[in-house]
Amino acid sequence: MLDLRLLREQPDAVARALATRGGGARALIEPLLAVDSDRRRLLREVEDLKAERNRASESIGQAKRRGDDASAEMARMREVGERIKALDAELKTRDEEIERQLVLIPNLPHSSVPVGDSAADNVEVRRWGTPRTFSFPARAHDELGERLGLLDFERATKIAKSRFTVLWSEAARLERALTQFMLDLHTREHGYTEVWVPHLVNAHTMLGTGQLPKFEEQLFKTVEPDDNRTLYLIPTAEVPVTALHAGELLAEASLPRRYVAFTPSYRREAGTYGQDTKGMIRQHQFDKVELVKITTPAQSYDELESMVGNAEEVLRRLDIPYRVVVLSTGDMSPNAAKTYDIEVWLPGQGKYREISSCSNCEAFQARRLDMRFRPAGGGKTEHCHTLNGSGLAVGRTLIAVLENYQEADGTVTIPEALRPYMNGLERLTPRR
Repeated sequence: MLDLRLLREQPDAVARALATRGGGARALIEPLLAVDSDRRRLLREVEDLKAERNRASESIGQAKRRGDDASAEMARMREVGERIKALDAELKTRDEEIERQLVLIPNLPHSSVPVGDSAADNVEVRRWGTPRTFSFPARAHDELGERLGLLDFERATKIAKSRFTVLWSEAARLERALTQFMLDLHTREHGYTEVWVPHLVNAHTMLGTGQLPKFEEQLFKTVEPDDNRTLYLIPTAEVPVTALHAGELLAEASLPRRYVAFTPSYRREAGTYGQDTKGMIRQHQFDKVELVKITTPAQSYDELESMVGNAEEVLRRLDIPYRVVVLSTGDMSPNAAKTYDIEVWLPGQGKYREISSCSNCEAFQARRLDMRFRPAGGGKTEHCHTLNGSGLAVGRTLIAVLENYQEADGTVTIPEALRPYMNGLERLTPRR
């Protein structure tokens, strides 16, 4: 969330910046500032009354030592005490309302982010690789996978519902191989520490990382019968990994921290009916290798660029064409200050599709999570900056392999980088 002091001191500047993310920014800010103003009025009254009570307590003590009657002053202080108690209750209500409204306000976009209303305003940064020219009509991954007997959408729907997939035999091995390849690359060459985290997290973790309240309808959740506590299935490993250091004070010398985690991701995909209904592009459950960084403000934008490069390297090693775009203000997640998308070339669709989003959230998540660092030279503690990115979405990478490495006879060549993870297998052929 944003710094409340910034909203107090520069409301017009904040409103102008937020207006580039869509309308209604001032409608969010003005009610919040009204509640904040009322809270500060109440706080001043409480502080004045407490100061008065302290002075009266001293004078009452002196009167008692002199043997004077202090009953009238004591009765008045009891009334003051009741007033303080009532005001404290009002302050608590105002604090809760400020928190409720503050979490609705999105992050401020970085000055380098292109202003726009939607994905149509995203700006391409670079491309790598040349899309392959086929001597035959390129098939989509779902057709390829079903012909090979490796992707099974019918049985997945039978045991669950639509937007799930069963991977058979070599496809399951390929999913595992891609995961291991990515983890090895990021840990051995890119300097990330691998972590294994819970797939169910509490509401505080979801709120702290910005998933709640904005994305409530996209989440799967369960209620524990023992304590009626709600736990959420993670939509990405970003959530538990970013929250690892919630409430902690880190040493500046320990930053940046770079983490990588492999988890399934669970998303309801509410509001996407009719979009990508065929195949594995948009699933309720998919695997992802996630990159997370915790940095100082001075480090974060250099670390964002290197994170994008780390994710790109996966596709370079697989020799699959892609492009990088910077998202416009109107297309970014509410948590992000700046986001790059990596889009992989899919011959079966004849276009680039997102396979990774890498974002710098600056202090937006760290402020919610109370994650700070102590400067090495001393001085006040500061909020960390948090970054996250897919390195990569495993299912979509599998799709990209199938479509880019398909052959005229319907078989699929295994990229050389993956063959050590596939026990030397060079080609996917129809499953018996």
